[in-house]
Amino acid sequence: MADSPKDREAERDRARSDRDRTGIDRRTFLQQGGRAALGLSAFGVAYAARAARTPADVPTIQRYVPLGKTGLVISDIGFGSSGCPNADVVRHCYDRGMTYFDTAEMYGSEGWGEGEFVETFIGEALHDKRDKVVITTKYLAEATDDRKLIMSKLEASLRRLRTDHVDIFLNHAINDLDRVKNPEWFEFVELAKQQGKIRFSGISGHGGQLQECVEYAIDNNLVDVILCSHNFGSDPKFYERFTKKFDWVANQAGIRRLFKKAHDKGIGVIAMKTQMGAKLNDLSAYEFEGAALPEASLRWVLSDPNVDAAIISMTSTEVADSYIRASGKRGMRESDARVLENYVRNNSTDYCRPGCSNCETACPLGVPIADVLRQRMYAKRYGNRPLARTGYAALGQGASACLGCSGEPCENACEFGLEIGALTRETAALLSVEPRSNS
Repeated sequence: MADSPKDREAERDRARSDRDRTGIDRRTFLQQGGRAALGLSAFGVAYAARAARTPADVPTIQRYVPLGKTGLVISDIGFGSSGCPNADVVRHCYDRGMTYFDTAEMYGSEGWGEGEFVETFIGEALHDKRDKVVITTKYLAEATDDRKLIMSKLEASLRRLRTDHVDIFLNHAINDLDRVKNPEWFEFVELAKQQGKIRFSGISGHGGQLQECVEYAIDNNLVDVILCSHNFGSDPKFYERFTKKFDWVANQAGIRRLFKKAHDKGIGVIAMKTQMGAKLNDLSAYEFEGAALPEASLRWVLSDPNVDAAIISMTSTEVADSYIRASGKRGMRESDARVLENYVRNNSTDYCRPGCSNCETACPLGVPIADVLRQRMYAKRYGNRPLARTGYAALGQGASACLGCSGEPCENACEFGLEIGALTRETAALLSVEPRSNS
């Protein structure tokens, strides 16, 4: 069912407001030619030529945004690469107008550390288009890692990416303040910038202690860019929004406050984990009057004026197109709200909100509850058991202590009502790997 005239007019008003404030819409982008609009060499000319050959019903990137005060301008929908199967998907997204590509040295074609290096696919697809795209890669630098080790990881990434530099290099999966404070990281960053191997640096995160780490980095001017989990199911007051007016930018605790703080300081803000664990193979029930979950969830995230862009895992060309359709669409419609409400009501009982960590001290035995449940999400919602097993093994004992526990210590620790004990026990049984016999 098509939008009503009122919806279409509201969308046009929002588009005009977007152009006036922060973004560059597709038409202006094409008219301005590229270098003046984006600072990306010759990109406008090349993209205009492709766009002229693109049928009207084919989804393309519609909006380009400045990334904080870095001077970079990127597509509002960016390429998340974990699980990307081949270089053809990368080329497809580039041909759709995507200019922001996010990857990591540990991303594989089958997930975290599994399959072929995704950086290799990006290098294969984009090495001859390097001046037309913005590339981010990441390394999980521990608190004890020295600058030499971190530099070696960056240089290995550069070889796979077939480039002499990346635009942004992030300390990945931040979940420990000691990792944020590691002086060796900052010595590395200074040296890598001097050598022209990176242009900007920052942190990414979606696990425990995320907010503490992000706030420390912002307050101490340690980052140019942050990449954090953010989605419509992370707000304890989410349901209240359906009984009030649709004010999707109003008070949200936690990470939304930090996004504003970062934005006010000129730090680039990119959102990930925008789909609340959703995958396309189970979304047919979440549609309403022309609105579907992939677009509705991205509208919600991009309606926050402090979020510059969002990245989503592009695991096929069909998946990519479903997300690209959200480009340029920032306002929430009632039909989008209905879709999100339906999804949350049906998926809240086992979804652990990234970066929440309110249950962090609930377990007297120190089970890392949020990290355990994130691996459960990868296994159950993403359908990626190898990725989940790898992540769970990295937790050491994981949730093994939960197998003999009554669950009483963490019984009421989740403000979203998750039955933590039952979920962690299930995860331990699902992902624990018995040692192989030598016999």
